[in-house]
Amino acid sequence: MFKDKTVLITGSTSGIGLAIAHLFAAQNANIILNGIESLIEINPILEVLSRKTQGQVIYESVNVSKPDEIEEMMARVCDKFGVVDVLINNACVQHVSPIESFSIEKWDLIISLGLSSAFHTIRLALPGMRSKGWGRIINIASVHGLVGSAEKSAYVAAKHGMVGLTKVVALETAQESITCNAICPGWVLTPLVQKQIDQRATAKGISAKEAEHDLLLEKQPSLSFAKPEDLAALALFLCKDDAAQMTGGAITMDGGWISR
Repeated sequence: MFKDKTVLITGSTSGIGLAIAHLFAAQNANIILNGIESLIEINPILEVLSRKTQGQVIYESVNVSKPDEIEEMMARVCDKFGVVDVLINNACVQHVSPIESFSIEKWDLIISLGLSSAFHTIRLALPGMRSKGWGRIINIASVHGLVGSAEKSAYVAAKHGMVGLTKVVALETAQESITCNAICPGWVLTPLVQKQIDQRATAKGISAKEAEHDLLLEKQPSLSFAKPEDLAALALFLCKDDAAQMTGGAITMDGGWISR
């Protein structure tokens, strides 16, 4: 059902976003990757994805923390493909610090990248979805969109905001064939999380394996990471007709985190 459909995934050069791109490519969709790396760095990824799909694969080297760059990207994509059928907002960064010493620059970056970018892509994608009479919007939020953690003020604020934005978009499109859902992962072994594991290992003078176990023990009762491919499978399901009545949800894949 995804042949001739166009899927735009922000922050998709690694981790969850890239796993989603691979799965939709296997469904023969047109794939638009996004990141800030150079085209030369991303070419090997594009080649692999192109071999998987009967559609087209392009790369938008765009900093989605900047609204003007988002507008230019969306205009190019719509000129090329007509509409964005599936929009997946995945871009975000992390910074850990007590609130009184939290960098203002980091706060602004995380909010703009992890929340405002989703507002801009959604507002620009919706007219095309409405004209076509079909659309799927998936916001990759986090379990931190539902609960808090110390020293992650900007990330928690951005992810809570993304869950709220998801509900509003769902209400505004509820009588159309457009859905909007948030996926809320717990710990997923992505480059972002690996960086936190490495920092913990260094700070505590322990091995990476011990740091990984400690990280899971604090929050995730399963003591196992979700895989990016697991999240991709959930995203794909939410885009199918079987999920047409799923909208406005904050769907967790967190190994029992919020059940504590």
